[in-house]
Amino acid sequence: EQASEEVSKSLQAMKEILCGTTDKEPPTEIVAQLAQELYNSGLLVTLIANLQLIDFEGKKDVSQIFNNILRRQIGTRSPTVEYISAHPHILFMLLKGYESPNIALRCGIMLRECIRHEPLAKIILFSEQFRDFFKYVEMSTFDIASDAFATFKDLLTRHKLLVAEFLEQNYDAIFEDYEKLLNSENYVTKRQSLKLLGELILDRHNFAIMTKYISKPENLKLMMNLLRDKSPNIQFEAFHVFKVFVASPNKTQPIVEILLKNQPKLIEFLSNFQKERTDDEQFTDEKNYLIKQIRDLKKP
Repeated sequence: EQASEEVSKSLQAMKEILCGTTDKEPPTEIVAQLAQELYNSGLLVTLIANLQLIDFEGKKDVSQIFNNILRRQIGTRSPTVEYISAHPHILFMLLKGYESPNIALRCGIMLRECIRHEPLAKIILFSEQFRDFFKYVEMSTFDIASDAFATFKDLLTRHKLLVAEFLEQNYDAIFEDYEKLLNSENYVTKRQSLKLLGELILDRHNFAIMTKYISKPENLKLMMNLLRDKSPNIQFEAFHVFKVFVASPNKTQPIVEILLKNQPKLIEFLSNFQKERTDDEQFTDEKNYLIKQIRDLKKP
């Protein structure tokens, strides 16, 4: 108990040095000294490795200290980003934090701060541990699963060129795992995953990914099934991915065949699809456009 109090006091003192107080700015010289000590002594690593042992307020202080020192710049350099790049296990300790309920959300806050920096996002994306996200976003604790999804989404949307390169290099493995999320029993996971998929394939940086995704008949079949999901929200998100298959001017032969085979059914289905969305003009226009595209399809 005494040790715990000592730790809390020290963390508060560190936080005051780094963040200053309401009436005084943090002194640059001392901030630089403290930052250097955090690296040299390995204390930054120790704090994350032992986050579970620190009390509730102390955990908050650790994440504030970590995020503050991570944002610190000297000219164009970010010393903490350089330090973590040289000690990448810090990132994987934070990621593994999702497996411990009492530190998961704190680790999520620090991890998202790391992801703002492209060199650190790159380390996580191209690591084997990246695929652990597919497990974390399905966790039974709602708060933790949602937080993990927020981090996952950040990783896949923040640095556009890096993500496009990553998805192109790892297309098969990633989309195999992603399909499981789209078939998830968990409504929230399923809806968030569909929404994110729509965002990814409609991003111009991911044109090559989109082209590949909409050329595969199994992906079209999955979207057609999701259009009939019992949840109107999931149907709506599926519609936004489905429209890319139909609107593409360069449909592959298998895609054309599926659309032709289901032509009358699809026209009827879309004509009655979510009619209650009367105030959404864009949706109505898109729906009418798809009906016309499907009606005009001819056997090649």
